[in-house]
Formats: sequence, C-alpha cells, structure tokens
Amino acid sequence: MAVSINVNGKVHDVEVEPETPLLWVLRDTIGLTGTKYGCGIAQCGACTVHVDGQPTKSCNVNAASVVGKKVITIEGLSPDSSHPVQKAWLELTVPQCGYCQSGQIMSAVALLRRSPNPSDREIDAAMADNICRCGTYQQIREGIHAAAKLGNA
Repeated sequence: MAVSINVNGKVHDVEVEPETPLLWVLRDTIGLTGTKYGCGIAQCGACTVHVDGQPTKSCNVNAASVVGKKVITIEGLSPDSSHPVQKAWLELTVPQCGYCQSGQIMSAVALLRRSPNPSDREIDAAMADNICRCGTYQQIREGIHAAAKLGNA
C-alpha cells in the first residue's frame, strides 16, 4: 500500500504497510540511516525524530500515523551540521561512540525550542528518555548549555 509522508521537507510516496514503524520506513525505504534502532520499544531514544516539531520515538509510531505531518530527521536538521546543537556537539566532542547521538541531538533541539536557556534540572528531565550507554550525560548537558549560548535552536 502506498503511504505519502513528508520527511525533511520532501514528500515520499512509499510502498509499505501502514502499520510499518516509521523508523524502518526512514532507514530501509527512504534510506535515511541517521536515525538509529536502539531498543524497538520506545525506551532508549536512539530513534528520536521530530513529528510536527515534537520529539517522537520513530520505532513506536507507524507510517500511517505521520501522513499529513512533517517529519524531521537528523539529516534534515541542517545540510552541513551547522545547527547550533550540532555545532556545540562537535566543538565539545560530546559523543563517545556516537550511536545514540542523533536521538540525543533531536531531543536537545526540541528542548531548546521550548526553553531557550534551560536549567540543569530542565535538561535532565527533557533528556531522561534518551539513554547513552557510554554515559556521556555530563557532556550532553554541557553541549546543550553551549548550544543555548549559540542560539537559534
């Protein structure tokens, strides 16, 4: 069945079952592999994308549920990694292994849109659903503070 979804500003007509998780549509059908598979049960945050501006775990929503909505993946955040959060991540060398970082970045961007200068408590609450197996939580917090100083999240 054909499903039409808007990803990173481009409409994709994809032949998938409507209940196919968005994660697999993004990775396997459209070819955007920046969004990662972590747990498959919406607990780790590695698959976080934005759906109509809201951080959403793409493993837990199906393709049909995003029809008529705007999906932004890590690839759609900026064409050249110039988004303030991406710049801060690079400048501070936030990731260790990097696997969870696209989800971390997408959650951080959503936080900074809601709260342009978040406290540590706000950061911890907003990022609580994003697991980093390497334990770089302090660097992630520092990256969010640095991105807030850069502005335009």
